[in-house]
Amino acid sequence: MKGRPLAELILTAEEKATLERFERRPKSSQRLVLRSRIVLACASGMSNREAAEHVGVCPVTVGKWRSRFVSDRLEGLADEPRPGVARTVTDEQVEAVIARTLETKPKGATHWSVRTMAKATGMPKSTVHRIWQTFGLKPHKSETFKLSTDPFFVEKVRDVVGLYMNPPEHALVLCVDEKSQVQALDRTQPVLPMDFGYPEYQTHDYVRHGTTSLFAALNAKTGDVIGQCHRRHRHQEFLKFLNRIDDSAPDGAEVHLIMDNYGTHKTEKVKKWFQRHPNYHVHFTPTSASWLNLVERFFSEITQKRIRRGTFTSVPALERAIHEYLNAHNEEPKPFVWTATAEAIFGKLRVNFSRRQGCGIIL
Repeated sequence: MKGRPLAELILTAEEKATLERFERRPKSSQRLVLRSRIVLACASGMSNREAAEHVGVCPVTVGKWRSRFVSDRLEGLADEPRPGVARTVTDEQVEAVIARTLETKPKGATHWSVRTMAKATGMPKSTVHRIWQTFGLKPHKSETFKLSTDPFFVEKVRDVVGLYMNPPEHALVLCVDEKSQVQALDRTQPVLPMDFGYPEYQTHDYVRHGTTSLFAALNAKTGDVIGQCHRRHRHQEFLKFLNRIDDSAPDGAEVHLIMDNYGTHKTEKVKKWFQRHPNYHVHFTPTSASWLNLVERFFSEITQKRIRRGTFTSVPALERAIHEYLNAHNEEPKPFVWTATAEAIFGKLRVNFSRRQGCGIIL
């Protein structure tokens, strides 16, 4: 026999079970799976050449991982630290960039950019970018929020969410709101249709032909929508829509209406209408909490799928398009399923606004 003798490789029962688990586990990296197969093949008595043919690698690779396992056992299958250029940025420099990003602003600007921070600290732009990326800092981004200051925020959230997740038996739960000032926009030039390799093109400028308001009531259980368009947005139009809801509701059924705090919902004539209809129960969402009304999801869909990219030469054309969408939606309605409990909502608000003082509510 020529060549160096093979290092003897004998596995304990525990090591064999671990290697077999590495080999079978779907989430194991391909490198770890390959190394486990090599060690198992060598432990079965194969030579390096036989193990290489069995696994599908060269004999040199088999020899490397055989010796690594004999020397370091299971820990030897991990990658060793790779040599590289010595670190040039100290922890103090990283801390200085983070502190400057969070606590200061550049002169004459609202936020830092990679270039302005690099100039201020004397670091390369790539280094600043890596530091920000590592610590999740995004000075160029700014998002908006609106936290309700309603003194009965907690009670109203529990009331509305309770209707979604545990509605009363044999009752109708309707989410009511108005999408006001929907504009009938006509493009100044013809729309260029989509073609192979080209999206649809519209001119960025437009001509206004007037507005309409969509009054809608979404059935929280079935997804059906009762809709009505009016040119104005007053309590008179809202009363007409309430009569439309009453005509569509089963006789004598208990109806729960979820609405926001808009002024037209609380006028004296509207209050008298509800007094004449004792089977109607109103549930107001907290102020500045339109996200709690499921009908807003329907408004988002009709805007995205029908209104935003539509071209309308008149208000009647816009209203016809809205009613066509309503009819198509109601042919195959699909409810928007609410899954967040009231406590989950409160917990998320506590986390997101724990650093804010005087937010106006107590959770």
